[in-house]
Amino acid sequence: MIPTKVGIRELKNQTSRLVRHIRQEKAEYIITLKGKPVAILRPFTEQDAEKLRDTEIETALAEMESLAHEIAAAWTSPQSGVELISEQRR
Repeated sequence: MIPTKVGIRELKNQTSRLVRHIRQEKAEYIITLKGKPVAILRPFTEQDAEKLRDTEIETALAEMESLAHEIAAAWTSPQSGVELISEQRR
């Protein structure tokens, strides 16, 4: 199926209808600005969902790694965090 072209103004005015059509009919639209293609509007696929999950996981892990380095750089106790927690559990 060839994607339908839709101008930016029509997209603005008909967003709900177009999104509903994309969801129900798995339609694709080529978004144009002054008649030139600038984007494709298409259904969100399982592959897209997987990629998004992977990206979110990578971002969270990178943030945790950064925080770990920040904590390690600021650590002043002669005991490790594990040792301090073990003492609190006694």
